[in-house]
Amino acid sequence: MALDETTEDLARSAAQGDHRALGELLKRIEPAVLRHCGRILPFRQDAEEACQDTLLAVARNIARFEGRARFSTWLHIVTANCARTTYRSLKRRAAEQSSDELPLQKPDVARVSVIAGSRLDLLDAMEALEAEKPELAQALVLRDICQLDYNEVAEQLRIPLGTAKSRIHQARKYVQGALGDAYGF
Repeated sequence: MALDETTEDLARSAAQGDHRALGELLKRIEPAVLRHCGRILPFRQDAEEACQDTLLAVARNIARFEGRARFSTWLHIVTANCARTTYRSLKRRAAEQSSDELPLQKPDVARVSVIAGSRLDLLDAMEALEAEKPELAQALVLRDICQLDYNEVAEQLRIPLGTAKSRIHQARKYVQGALGDAYGF
């Protein structure tokens, strides 16, 4: 999610309390946030919900943006976290509804695209990783979902570069094991 310098400047101004800059910032980032949420969540309505949650989180937490890294990096993290939270919420709601009706089932491959089905399985694997080894999940999200380079991952997590690479490698092996034979691993 590369943002231009004007957007980066608006973010710095918004972080300093400029409400006009915050409004303009939210308008400018919305399309990119929606696209990013759409890469994580397979259904447009879910991506839109995550996008709104992300914009709200940005508005509420912009003062926490310190400007040490680029705003786009900070926004990647907020977006990925909101999309994953939306997924967990949707999954919980579906489980609550299905307890009264039919048992919760995996998506029917004939009715769901391969890409969408894969993302649902990946989100389940990521959720399991986060529950067992959250430090690995953070590194993997930053690298493979937010598409930060290894140096940026290390900087965001405030860990040495070698540790960041090791965590990403371990996380990928965990997710690969969780996805299993269905994905040719």
